[in-house]
Amino acid sequence: MDHVTPAAADAAADVPGTPRRVVVIGGGPAAHRFTEAMAARATASGNTGTVEHTVTVFGEEPHLPYDRVALSRRLVDSEDLTLGDTALWDAALISYRGGSSVVGLDTAAKAITLADGERVPYDDLVFATGSAATVPPIPGAEAGHVYRTIEDVDFLVGEIGRLRERLGRPANVVVVGGGLLGLEAAGGLARLGAASTLVHSGDWLMSAQLDEGAGQALGRLIGAQGIALALGTRPTEILRSPTGRVLGVSLTNGSQLHADLVVFSIGITPRDELARAAGLELGPRGGIVIGDDCRTSVAGIWAIGEVASIDGVCVGLVAPANAMAEVTADRLHGGEAVFPGIDDATKLKLSGVEVASFGDALGRTEHCLEVVYADPARGLYQKIVVTGDAKTLLGGIFVGDASPYTSLRPLLDRELPAEPGAYLSAAGAEPPANSDLPDDVQLCSCNNVSVGAVREAVRGDHGEACTELGPLKACTRAGTQCGSCVPLVKKILETELRKAGVEVSKALCEHIAFSRSELFESVRILQLTSFDDIMDRFGTGLGCDICKPTIASILATQTNGYVLDAGRGGLQDTNDRALANMQKDGTYSVVPRIPGGEITPAKLKVIAEVAEQYNLYTKITGGQRIDLFGARLEQLPEIWTILVDAGFESGQAYGKSLRTVKSCVGSTWCRFGVQDSVSMAIQLELRYRGLRSPHKFKLGVSGCARECAEARGKDIGIIATDVGWNLYVGGNGGFQPAHAQLLAQDLDDDTLIAYIDRYLMYYIRTGDRLQRTARWQEELPGGLEHVRDVVVNDSLGLAAELELAMAAHVGSYEDEWAATLKDPERLRRFRSFVNAPTTPDPAIVQVLERGQPRPAWPGERAALADASPTDAARADAGQTSTVQTGTVQTGADFFGVSVNEPDDTAPATGPVLLSGARIPLWPADRNDTGLTATGRNDSGRHTTAHAAPLDGE
Repeated sequence: MDHVTPAAADAAADVPGTPRRVVVIGGGPAAHRFTEAMAARATASGNTGTVEHTVTVFGEEPHLPYDRVALSRRLVDSEDLTLGDTALWDAALISYRGGSSVVGLDTAAKAITLADGERVPYDDLVFATGSAATVPPIPGAEAGHVYRTIEDVDFLVGEIGRLRERLGRPANVVVVGGGLLGLEAAGGLARLGAASTLVHSGDWLMSAQLDEGAGQALGRLIGAQGIALALGTRPTEILRSPTGRVLGVSLTNGSQLHADLVVFSIGITPRDELARAAGLELGPRGGIVIGDDCRTSVAGIWAIGEVASIDGVCVGLVAPANAMAEVTADRLHGGEAVFPGIDDATKLKLSGVEVASFGDALGRTEHCLEVVYADPARGLYQKIVVTGDAKTLLGGIFVGDASPYTSLRPLLDRELPAEPGAYLSAAGAEPPANSDLPDDVQLCSCNNVSVGAVREAVRGDHGEACTELGPLKACTRAGTQCGSCVPLVKKILETELRKAGVEVSKALCEHIAFSRSELFESVRILQLTSFDDIMDRFGTGLGCDICKPTIASILATQTNGYVLDAGRGGLQDTNDRALANMQKDGTYSVVPRIPGGEITPAKLKVIAEVAEQYNLYTKITGGQRIDLFGARLEQLPEIWTILVDAGFESGQAYGKSLRTVKSCVGSTWCRFGVQDSVSMAIQLELRYRGLRSPHKFKLGVSGCARECAEARGKDIGIIATDVGWNLYVGGNGGFQPAHAQLLAQDLDDDTLIAYIDRYLMYYIRTGDRLQRTARWQEELPGGLEHVRDVVVNDSLGLAAELELAMAAHVGSYEDEWAATLKDPERLRRFRSFVNAPTTPDPAIVQVLERGQPRPAWPGERAALADASPTDAARADAGQTSTVQTGTVQTGADFFGVSVNEPDDTAPATGPVLLSGARIPLWPADRNDTGLTATGRNDSGRHTTAHAAPLDGE
């Protein structure tokens, strides 16, 4: 193709000083990346007083650009897949017009026409129209569906449910296509409860990326997921009833498959129809022909992403699309960037199945060597392709265990630092660390980020240094797309910090040089039972608010005693010390355990009566229990006496321990349920209640694949199957949400509980402080495979020991509030002021809103203070003051200070009521020589009050 020159392309520019109008057709990932690149370059150029470009993106779909690579996740839940920061589209010179179809292109007039007739002029036009799912030309094809857009996925999710409801059984789904998208579609539909069959024309799955050995291993893994395979054949017709209902699929091998739903996922066809009508040069297999500068055959028109044909090929991968977007943005800003070539590395995103291939995976290079490890029984296959001298890496395939991919992918076409066999992790090898890669090595292929760029960001060569993983990813974009390079990014971060003299320490804190897991194991082996013993052996100083609660948790797990006895009370944080969660106004929440979310009307009535009697804010939580907010410290024993007498126990919402086991109604009531999820949830909650751990953990039990209990968003998720339970591990919501991964499937009750016992105890022993299971699982060498080896295969020989440790916990469990109420000495902790036990804390001010109390805002508190000089006196007498926002409940205010020594015959932990104003005192360290509090004197200045030290913790 003869390309126009840049000078010719600029000939049609408008009046000097007027921004060039850049129009983008298509609102997919390529368009998003191009817009980001344009915005970044405009920002980097600084404010020169002129604007070079405006960018207008026309998207056919109504959504903002979203991550098509992650569509399989939307089959599991309605996850928001929107790409990047939506603030991009709020910029003054950037606009996105969703739901806008472009139907015409006039290259001479440099204008496009929308479906509604509107004509939009441009100076530069970027085609980012992507591709459409290919549908085979067979009879009945119009009855099939595709897996390409959010609407496609949402339809399939709904249709699976509708078919099950109409048919009274799981829907039979035939997915045509055994490539990446076909596998993801079949796997996702199977998780929704469909009976999936995958039809593929090749003799093995992913035949374009995998060799026969890898394909056979993958087929075994896919079959283990409950997906049937029909290989070496293709559909000839979709069979339908006279009314048009799908009945089945005829195949070229003469057989027929029963089907209620057919999904095509056999490839893509570039959306080049607009370019074809406008006379742009197209490739032999479709797509808009571009050069390495991404220009088309017409001046001022560019093409990026799946619609672009370079060297006769259209590529449906993220990395090439991103590279084209960057090249085009650079060229529009006067640069000379060129397309670096096609990186066809692929990684399968299917729960429980690891597959990756890159480079010359099929070994087509002359005289190359293939180093292979295969274990068909376990579904493992690893192959590394190297040059004839066994030194230079050419490619690789990994099935069942793709952990070497992260280390090897950046070394493509480079000399390996070790023998090829050293990277075959499935054979037990341990690959050498490669955090000292050359700067020019490509680390993140999705975003074309080099190792050197990451190092520069850590050092702060061009701005503020990125010394944490999150900011480093945001700054460089490495690891923000598919995520496969994140482990290597983290290694480079730690290496660079060490080079800079920044110690990357695993120490628990300044007082204990061990990590939490090392300390846990040391305490277990030496059978230490107190904080003092542990500090004498392993620590220095008096401890801090990091090591004290951590040691308290370790002791609670290993010795199973009352958490506030035996010198442990002073180790706990505020919530554990009060056996309740402190709220923003100094009151506490009361959260009784409601196992599995099941509760009787009689118990509901008790909760309602408590809330009404103590005027507590009442809310149903996402964990299927009821929270009561606003209880004062001295009210907690009274409230819990009522609850314990009614059969409730502590829900431990305050502890780093089990929170809830959420469940749907399962087979007990639901017509879709296949197992009794409520009974299982109750059994698990009563088993693991009170178990202290590195962080809180949650479980979920769903009675069928519809997943109403959201089990895969929990640390441990259990989803019913027709023959048992599938076990998922390592999920969580919160700030860094993660989906749990499939550990084992079709388990009976006893095996399920044994695996959960092992998993939890292994996590408790090896997890870091405040580390959720998702992060812990990610950071273990080998990740999920390592967990599976330990928990399922008992590779470390710890299974019996871990189960025994859990049995010890279960056998020694005692409800913490029931234990507290039995002992008068333990009850002495629950006082706002230790020498005035019935006096409420004067700082608590609440107002009514929607018929329930809440903490007063500062303005509302000020309104009370200014209402009248007698308000404080009335409040001190237990009366109620009213302000415009509602009813205010309060104690006395601070008006002066008169200090007397407290009565030291009433030892207990907590603030002390001094004569005169009531001044709350925070608990002090037991080794302090006295207690100190601050208040205000009559002149408004701060004054300090001292009190003698108290006994106890």
